[in-house]
Amino acid sequence: MIRTQTNMVLCGGLLVASQAMAGDLLLWQTNSLSYLYGKDFAVNPSIQQTVTFEHADRWKYGDNFLFVDSTYYNGEKDRNKGVHAYYGEFSPRLSFGKILDRRVEFGPIKDVLLAMTYENGEDDTEAYLIGPGFDLAVPGFNFFTLNFYYRQTEGSRPGDDVWQITPAWSYSLPLGNSNLLIDGYIDWVVDNDQNSHGTYHANLHFNPQIKYDLGKAMGWREKQVYVGVEYSYWKDKYGIENNGNFDTNENTTSLLVKVHF
Repeated sequence: MIRTQTNMVLCGGLLVASQAMAGDLLLWQTNSLSYLYGKDFAVNPSIQQTVTFEHADRWKYGDNFLFVDSTYYNGEKDRNKGVHAYYGEFSPRLSFGKILDRRVEFGPIKDVLLAMTYENGEDDTEAYLIGPGFDLAVPGFNFFTLNFYYRQTEGSRPGDDVWQITPAWSYSLPLGNSNLLIDGYIDWVVDNDQNSHGTYHANLHFNPQIKYDLGKAMGWREKQVYVGVEYSYWKDKYGIENNGNFDTNENTTSLLVKVHF
């Protein structure tokens, strides 16, 4: 736990440092806290409550995304993590178009970026990812990104260096006197079904959120308070291959409250 928190603090420090270097070049930023409650999770205890801090920003030469999960197992104890666990990711991207001060556009591609991610969690969970990223112009979407990562999984369950494909999106729909926001991502780790050098298996995680803008509906500030659900489908969760003795395929929905500040 201490190592996880320390590493995520370091990531947060790098994030602050990058913003400090950007100075007036910071275009926008947003922070949020979410609370989720769900049942029927795989691998870990079935009932989970999670508090998530998220930060996202865009500056002159790219963008950053950071989240940290603090998960509680509703009084149960995970055999590896205890009664609660921490996990976080830090994902900076650098824009070639913005750095070169020229348009890097062709077809549906609006920009080409260098995408990076650092993952860290308890039970010696750690991974480094780097590769090309793309901002796509998809009609109707607030944003649509597609990152291709070369993934190096470290820790007690290393895997062959493989590729991970990660699309992320945001889409808004009008609903009554407010809006419905549908956003999320897919993490698809490929190519290592026949992993011969480690125990980290190929896996697919589909994780969208469907949220109603309660703040706008109640006459408060728009895009500040959301309520809704988060869906998680995770095939071979944590890269643990599903088998007849151990079900690692997750299919669950959690209630969600999210506040931006």
